[in-house]
Amino acid sequence: MTARLPSIPVPPWALALTAMFSVQLGSALSVDVIHAVGPAGTAWLRLSMGTVVFLVLARPPLRQVTRGDVPALVGLGVTTGLVTIAFLAAIERIPLGTAVAIEFLGPLVVAAIRTHTPRALAWPALALLGVLLLTEPWHGHLNPAGAGFAALAALGWATYIILTQHIGDRFTGLGGLSITVPIAALTAATVGIPQAAGHITPGIMLAAAGLALLLPVLPFALEMLALRQMTTAAFGTLMALEPAIGVVLGLVVLHQTPAAIHLVGIMLVVCAGAAAQHRGLRDPETDEGTDLEPELLTSQ
Repeated sequence: MTARLPSIPVPPWALALTAMFSVQLGSALSVDVIHAVGPAGTAWLRLSMGTVVFLVLARPPLRQVTRGDVPALVGLGVTTGLVTIAFLAAIERIPLGTAVAIEFLGPLVVAAIRTHTPRALAWPALALLGVLLLTEPWHGHLNPAGAGFAALAALGWATYIILTQHIGDRFTGLGGLSITVPIAALTAATVGIPQAAGHITPGIMLAAAGLALLLPVLPFALEMLALRQMTTAAFGTLMALEPAIGVVLGLVVLHQTPAAIHLVGIMLVVCAGAAAQHRGLRDPETDEGTDLEPELLTSQ
């Protein structure tokens, strides 16, 4: 039997913004844990804690899984695990805002590919300009390993957006996440357990539990709800706000002060994100899955 909380009429762009803030706050607060158990160890602990939460909130809908669902479910789980490791490895080496800006290139590509009108390409182009101002690649000061991990996260994030929309259309509530997050935790465990071995303390476990609520629990659920109502192009371009949020939280939490040119970049990506979400609702006549009503929380 399924118990459901009342639906709350929250616009999809607000769900996406809340998810982004939660992701970046969780990332900023993860730095101390990364220093203790490494990026892969942190990813494994966070995803494992998240798995426990999702399994408590929602029973995995295994009877609804068809043979055709398996590649997407496994793909999303493995992608989630790898993206988490790669991004944490990036912020261990380069500033949070810079890592997010590079990672954003993945959703930017998704937005550009999925755009059906030439005029809409103006928003990804504007966001790209903002990302360039945030990263300042012409100075050549980036840590190569950090930039490489962020680029890997960008590729994974693009895949994550596409697969999340597909899984969100197939499984209501948190059902899909109750399958994919455990797969992500197992993926991270292959590297995370050896890296964290001998360094786990009660304090680290408590911190990981709190971080798991910020990422993956809250943002993954909100992103899946948002993607049921938004095109991947609109969602991907709205993610342009993520570098701005990363820079702000990098300043507040990690004391990473942005330069004036970074503030200009923030303004550009904010403008691009706001413009993109204006017409980001999915078309019920051309896009499958829009008959699924968004629910903020579903448990079985």
